Amino acid sequence: MKVNLPLPQEKKLTIVFRVEPGCLGPKGMDHIDKFCELAEKEFASIDSDFIHWEIIPRHDKSLPEMQYKINNKTLSSDKAEKYLSLIDKTLHEFEDHLNTKLSLIIDQYMGY
Repeated sequence: MKVNLPLPQEKKLTIVFRVEPGCLGPKGMDHIDKFCELAEKEFASIDSDFIHWEIIPRHDKSLPEMQYKINNKTLSSDKAEKYLSLIDKTLHEFEDHLNTKLSLIIDQYMGY
C-alpha cells in the first residue's frame, strides 16, 4: 500500500515524549518547561510529513514516558509499529533518533 505524503494532521502519528526534570540536573524542575518548548521546536521538522512530536515535562510519574496517538486516540506500541511499517519505518528507529537528538539538545541546553 502506497502512502501519499505529507499526511494530513489528523492522520499523522503523534509521538509524545515526557521528559524527566531530573535529566536537567538538580534544578531541572526550574528549567523543564522551557527546555521542552525548545526541544519540541527542534523536533518539529523531523519527519513532519507523517510524525507530530510532543515533547512535554513528565510531572506525573504514573503517565508513560512514551505514548503514541493518531487523531488523539492512544495506540499501543504494536499498533504504532504497524502504522510506521506502511512507510517502511520502524518504531525503534524513531525512539533511537528521539533519544539521541534529545541527549544532544540537553547537552546544548546545559552548555556542555
